[in-house]
Amino acid sequence: MREPLLFEIGQSKPENYTSVPSDTKTQIPKKYLRKTPPNIPSTGESSVVRHFVNLSTMNYHVDKNLYPLGSCTMKYNPKINEDAAANPRFASIHPLVPDQYVQGSLEVVGDAQKFLAELTGFDSVTLQPVAGAQSELTGIFIVRAYFSKMGKQRKKILVPDTAHGTNPATAALAGYQVVTVKSSNDGILTPKDILEQFDEETAALMVTNPNTLGLYEKNLREICSVVHDKGGIVYMDGANLNALLGRVKPAELGVDIIHFNLHKTFSSPHGGGGPGGGGIGVVKALSPFLPTPRVLMKNGKWVLENESEDSIGPVHFFYGNFGVILKAYCYLLRMGIDGLKDVSEKAIINANYVRVCLRDNYKLPYDKTCMHEAVFSGDFQKKHGVKTLDIAKAILDRGFHAPTIYFPLIVSEALMIEPTETESKKTLDSFIEVMKEIDSTSRENPDEILQCPVKTPVKRLDETMAAKELNVRYKG
Repeated sequence: MREPLLFEIGQSKPENYTSVPSDTKTQIPKKYLRKTPPNIPSTGESSVVRHFVNLSTMNYHVDKNLYPLGSCTMKYNPKINEDAAANPRFASIHPLVPDQYVQGSLEVVGDAQKFLAELTGFDSVTLQPVAGAQSELTGIFIVRAYFSKMGKQRKKILVPDTAHGTNPATAALAGYQVVTVKSSNDGILTPKDILEQFDEETAALMVTNPNTLGLYEKNLREICSVVHDKGGIVYMDGANLNALLGRVKPAELGVDIIHFNLHKTFSSPHGGGGPGGGGIGVVKALSPFLPTPRVLMKNGKWVLENESEDSIGPVHFFYGNFGVILKAYCYLLRMGIDGLKDVSEKAIINANYVRVCLRDNYKLPYDKTCMHEAVFSGDFQKKHGVKTLDIAKAILDRGFHAPTIYFPLIVSEALMIEPTETESKKTLDSFIEVMKEIDSTSRENPDEILQCPVKTPVKRLDETMAAKELNVRYKG
C-alpha cells in the first residue's frame, strides 16, 4: 500500500491561517511578514508522526539488514561514535573561533592525521577534503602543482580498467588526457603493462588497490619502481582500504599519494549524499603542495597554518567535515592497530566465504582468492532470460539490499558483492541462501524473477520511460 503524501493527508491552505499568532511576544517587522499563506499541508501532530514513522519502516538501512554493496564498504558503524560527534562542546564550535580556544578540536584532527599517517606509512596527511572524489581531485591537483614546480608539466595519466570509476573522471577534470591500461588475464596489472604506456608525457598512474575486481595488485611494488624510473607519481585510490588495514602500508610499496574515505573505512555513515569525509596522505616531496589551512603543531600549540608558498590552496573550509573526522578518530582510538588488523582479516574471510559458496551458482570470471569483495557475473542466468538487473530486483523482494551491478565494466553482467567485516556468518548464510534460491528460480521459472520486485513499497518501474521522461518533482 502506498503511503500518501502529507499534501494528500492535510489541507494545503488551511482556512484558519494567520501570519503571526495573536499572542506572540516577539513582533516581526512588517516587511518580513508573509502576504499569503505558505503552501504547506495542515495536519495534526499524530498524522505527521505516523506519516514519517510509516516512511521510516519502508526505508532500507544498515541497521535493518545486510548491505552487500561492493566497493562502497557499507558496514555497520558504532553508535557511540555518533554520540561523541553530537557532543555540543564539539558540535557547537564556531569555525572562526581563534585557535587557542579550540585546542581540543584541533588535536582531534591532528591526532587523526598522525594515526592515518602511521597506518599507511606516509609523511603527511590532511583531512580537509570532504569526500573520496574530492580527495582524488586534491591529489591530482598536487600532481599538477609538483610538475609545474619542476617546470616539466605533463599531459597524460594512466588509469587501469580495474580502477574506481571516479579515477578517469578526476584525471579528466584536472585537465589530463586519460589513457586506459588493460589488466592482464588474471585481473591485475603487470610492470610490463605500465612500462609500455608510461612515457615522458605521463604524469601519474592512478591505481586502485585492491582493485574493483576485489583482487590485490601483487605487482604494485615493481610497478611503482617503473613509474618512478620514468619520473612519474603513483596515486593509489584508498576506497578499498578496508582490506589492507594493519597489513599493508602503501607508502612502503612506493605509492606517493593515497586518499582516505573516512565515511567508508573509519566509522561514518555512507550514502545519501553525505556526510562525507576524505583526506589524503603524501610522501615528503609532495608535502609542501598540500592544501591550506593545515592542522599542525607549532611551539607546543595546535594551529591552522595558512602559510605555504607551494600549496594548491584550500579545497574546503576550515577543518573539513569535522564531525566525520571526530567519528573516525573515535574509531581509530577504539580499534587500535590490532583491532584494525582484525577488521581487514574478517572482511577478507567474509568475502571469500561468499565467493566459495556462490561460485557454482554464479559465474566467477576471476576464480581466485579475493580481498574485500567478490565480483560475480549473471551470465549463467542470462541464458534463461534473467539479467543482472532482474537478479538485483529479486534480492530486494527477499529482504536484502542489492549489491553493486554492472561494475566493473570489464565483467559482463557484473554482480559486485562486499559483505564487510561486520556481518555474522548467520547473516551471510541467509544472503547466500537467497542468492541460491534466485539462481534456482531463474532456471526453473524465470518469469517470476522478471516480475520482481512485488513486495517493495514501489513495484517494478518502467525504466525506459523513467530515462526518457525524468520527472521527480511533486506539483501540488
